[in-house]
Amino acid sequence: MYLFVAMKPNNLNIPVSQYKRIVILGGGFAGLNLAKKLINTHYQVVLLDRQNFHQFQPLFYQVAMAGLEPSAIAFPIRKMFRKSTNVFVRQAEIHQVNRENKSVKTDRGVIEYDYLVVALGAITNFFGNEEIAEKSYSLKSLGESLLIRNRMFEDFEDSLFVENYEKRQGLIDFVIVGGGPTGVEMAGALAEMKRYIIPKDFAELDPGEIDIYLVQSGENVLPAMSAKSQRKAKQYLEDMGVQLILQDRVTGFDGLNVQLKSGRTLKTEKLIWAAGITCPQIQGLETDSNNRGRLEVNRHCQWTEDEDVYAIGDVALMKSDKYPYGHPQVAQTALQMANHVAKYLKNKDKNTTVKEFVYKDRGSLATIGRNKAVADFPSFSMGGFLAWMIWLWVHLFSLIGTRNKVIVMINWMWSYITYDTALRLIIKQKK
Repeated sequence: MYLFVAMKPNNLNIPVSQYKRIVILGGGFAGLNLAKKLINTHYQVVLLDRQNFHQFQPLFYQVAMAGLEPSAIAFPIRKMFRKSTNVFVRQAEIHQVNRENKSVKTDRGVIEYDYLVVALGAITNFFGNEEIAEKSYSLKSLGESLLIRNRMFEDFEDSLFVENYEKRQGLIDFVIVGGGPTGVEMAGALAEMKRYIIPKDFAELDPGEIDIYLVQSGENVLPAMSAKSQRKAKQYLEDMGVQLILQDRVTGFDGLNVQLKSGRTLKTEKLIWAAGITCPQIQGLETDSNNRGRLEVNRHCQWTEDEDVYAIGDVALMKSDKYPYGHPQVAQTALQMANHVAKYLKNKDKNTTVKEFVYKDRGSLATIGRNKAVADFPSFSMGGFLAWMIWLWVHLFSLIGTRNKVIVMINWMWSYITYDTALRLIIKQKK
């Protein structure tokens, strides 16, 4: 049991403590893992997040494609710390950081810190195109995943009432922007839905009318992976009927038509944007615009402008000879940085030193569809059924909570055996 005495003031109703306070901004992979590592340490830990649950982002696209229910890839943050006496969770929106008096201003009040850890993750980057930002769909939260799912099935329902071919195309065609893992996985899931689900649920609709476009500005999909994986992914997508548009860019979207830099126009009412990410800007933590919102840190994840401020995960920019533009903005980076900062802070409390952070690349994975995936490991690459099984295993056991693992496994098994998904529901929140 920890003894609490009157020291650090706040108005978030956090007990004042004799121990130094660490405030963590964000309950994603990095923030949540760091808080877990600091349970029962000589720190008071306050975890702030706008949601009261952790979201497993790699499977957002499966929620959007009706393969999984939202609760299967979400975990209540408070449940993680039920038995902890030094970790406190508050649902709050971050407004400002005041480094002079070492405080964080939220929509619920102000809290002071001894050490601040920024783990806010990343948001969709629309590259300044406000029209696209307003009218397209992105995939950075469970709410956005459900929005895509609802809109997709609403449009399929509406298409049955439309006789005009051109107007119907706007309802049933899809344009995905971005050839990274999110875009590739979304395109593959849509292609499988077109092949296995639409003929059963919408027998009056000709699946051949459904066009799935994947627009990528570079010459290859999965640009961060090996050339072998790029070729395999491209082959898989083309074999599944996805129309790849490479070395072209989306320049506009009016809600009905997508304009490309090449002059081509694609008819759709659903533009799914997966073309890039940036990091959210917090007042008081401004950074160089060239860094896309990332805070440049040293080899212990300390912000170069303030040693009491740490950045981990997507928001951290740690430059090195091997990674001159920073580490990959993926889950394994976030988890490794959180582990390092936890170890560093524990040893800091004991006045002992810790070796500098070294990123260990354990490989990259992307799935395109049933029995189709690509995998890059430090010494080799592979594709096909075995890579797909590895992808399933890694994502299944990365989920938090036994219940979630069991539900996802059952859903995947059901889908594999029956060529079906069980969650094709249009569920809207009543205002």
